[in-house]
Amino acid sequence: MKTIYRIAKTELYTMFYSPVAWVVLVIFSIQSNWKFFDSLERFEKSQKMGDGMGNLSQAIFSGFMGLYTEMQNYLYLYVPLLTMGLISREINSGSIKLLLSSPIKIKEIVLGKYLAIAAYCLLFVGILGLQVVISYFSVENLDLKFAISGLIGLYLLVCTYAAIGLFMSCLTSYQVVAAISTLVVLAGLNFIGKLWQDVEYVKDITYFLSIAGRANEMLEGLIISKDVLYFILVSSLFIGLSIYKLQTGRDAQPASQRVLKYTLLITVVLALGYVTSRASLTFYEDMTRNKDRTLTKTSLDIVNKIEGPVKLTTYVNLLDINYYMAMPYSQNQDISSFENYTRFVPQMQMEYVYYYDTSNNEALYAQNPGLNDKQLAEKLIETQNVKLKKLYSPEEIKKVIDLKPEQNRVVRTIEYNGKKTFLRMFDDLFKAPGEKEISASLKRLVVPAPKIVFATGNMERSIDKNGDKNYKTGFNEITFRYSLINQGFDVSSVDINAQNIPEQTGILIIADPKTQLSQGAIDRITKYIDEGKNVMLLSEPETNSALAAITDKLGLSYTKQTLVQESETNSPDYLVTDLQKNTDPVIKFSKTRNNYPIPLLGSSGITITKDAGFKVTPLLKTNNQPAWESQMGITSVSEELKKQPSITAIPLVVALTRNINGKSQKIIVTGDADFMGNAELSRNGSGTFQFMTDIFSWFSNYEFPIDTTRPENTDKKITINANQVFINKIVFIGLFPLLIILSGAFILIRRNRR
Repeated sequence: MKTIYRIAKTELYTMFYSPVAWVVLVIFSIQSNWKFFDSLERFEKSQKMGDGMGNLSQAIFSGFMGLYTEMQNYLYLYVPLLTMGLISREINSGSIKLLLSSPIKIKEIVLGKYLAIAAYCLLFVGILGLQVVISYFSVENLDLKFAISGLIGLYLLVCTYAAIGLFMSCLTSYQVVAAISTLVVLAGLNFIGKLWQDVEYVKDITYFLSIAGRANEMLEGLIISKDVLYFILVSSLFIGLSIYKLQTGRDAQPASQRVLKYTLLITVVLALGYVTSRASLTFYEDMTRNKDRTLTKTSLDIVNKIEGPVKLTTYVNLLDINYYMAMPYSQNQDISSFENYTRFVPQMQMEYVYYYDTSNNEALYAQNPGLNDKQLAEKLIETQNVKLKKLYSPEEIKKVIDLKPEQNRVVRTIEYNGKKTFLRMFDDLFKAPGEKEISASLKRLVVPAPKIVFATGNMERSIDKNGDKNYKTGFNEITFRYSLINQGFDVSSVDINAQNIPEQTGILIIADPKTQLSQGAIDRITKYIDEGKNVMLLSEPETNSALAAITDKLGLSYTKQTLVQESETNSPDYLVTDLQKNTDPVIKFSKTRNNYPIPLLGSSGITITKDAGFKVTPLLKTNNQPAWESQMGITSVSEELKKQPSITAIPLVVALTRNINGKSQKIIVTGDADFMGNAELSRNGSGTFQFMTDIFSWFSNYEFPIDTTRPENTDKKITINANQVFINKIVFIGLFPLLIILSGAFILIRRNRR
């Protein structure tokens, strides 16, 4: 060890007697400080303008424009300049022969030189660490552990680059060739993860070897054992290769023996890498303050209930627009997207099934007129050179699973303990399911899913149609991630005039019947309510009489006409509502709910007519501006109407609760059925969708949708002003590099004089 230390010390002296080491340090210092203070200045200006700030630790250091991310993209340019002369200089000068003939072991030479470059790389970390210290005094409640995690990741990355550069330096006597070769190898390791991803077994090896993005998780605050071991193993591989290469200059070995040694070393490293990257042998340390890189507590409670094997099968229709997300060449990336779950459920198995069938991909058919589904699938396989073990035809896939209700889209099934549920792709920017959707699907397998049943038979709103007034978007749209069918609920319908309400019904919804309910329907609903089950009644002013028999039983009645208010910007039936959160709240409204208004268009008011044994709590009321009852369709509030008696703060949506049969019964009654319609849920700048979601969360006892909210970040304030930032920029972008230059000049001049 002493010999290794002496060699490292000598090598460090040699490095600092060269201007290259000083130039690299100056450039790195200027570049990193420029980026850091530019970000700090930008956030300080945004704060001064009143922009909301949040999670400044991540914004400054990681993310798309963070300091660590930026410097990671340039580190590979610095290392070859430092490593190109480690061994090639000795080879070129002939001193390598003296080293090899000395009693010093070759591994001590290699390890000593590697230790020297690793020590030099600590200076990079020191400069970045200095910026962390400045941030600690410039950002209120900086997440220090998060910042340290990024420093660890960058240091491991640059040390791996150094090991590669060390080996390339062993191969040539020309330093420039060594530097270029290092860049070539680094480029290859960045690219290799994309090679042969459609070849079984080989794809796992090339994916493991890829260095691209290896430090990203640590830069984002999550230290993963397989990433740390990757850097250690790859560094060890190239250090070992360096030792073997130099040994060939000292020992006369047959070519077969040398090949065997190299092959054995590479095989051992690959085997260790493959084994240590398995989910069951991977360990995690979340360095973020709020454990942002770990599943939320709600999701953790779900996965902790899973004990047996979980099978996740992805059915890929080659004709669907999202087919590329689960093709063989994307499987490793797809599997890694579930790492937050395999971390806690290592027994999760993932399979992929490929088939072709008619899809909704209109562009595909328009671009390939005259081709049938089979010909289109064959064309795609040929043009992309895809190799599939098995491609199911429409007839074959139907024998496995019926995907017609899923529109033959790319979809997953999750199976556990004899139960199965769907996990879908969505028509939005992100496509793939997030934590809310994955956890909701898993939870459906461990607890009974709440069942929503819509009454039909009286021209009610439809959950299967797209019209403005229908309810498909909020309840039954499989392509919309926030539709309740994708948030853990079962949604179905039943004709209550002819059929009994299913026994498993958790929430019965009667949405704006246009015709009078039959006596059989009234009897079934009455019996259902008497059993203490949950109901939601929605009506419109012109048709609310159809629900009179039910609302009378509940001790409520609707105003006879629609309510209108005077407004300069909106139609009279546009009611500005007040959300009743502070008066005896029944529903826990979402903490993340925005302050957007919840408008109701064309609503009846609700009045209490008698005590029916329920506790009645208004959820939405009109505001304190006067409102009048009026016929539908008026364009303005006339003076004559203003002479009529007005009302203020009249309930528009009420919640009824009572304890019956040992449980709490929940009922919602609304004077407007449009607020859950497709059009209103799609309205920009409206809080209606969140209000609806909160209602059904209450109905399900807050079991669904899954609450994935996290504690609010406290690092949201810059504590230094613009003048202080400017002074720091002068010091660290101007004076600090100048100090490095003067130090280097002093040492080099002193060295030359000696």
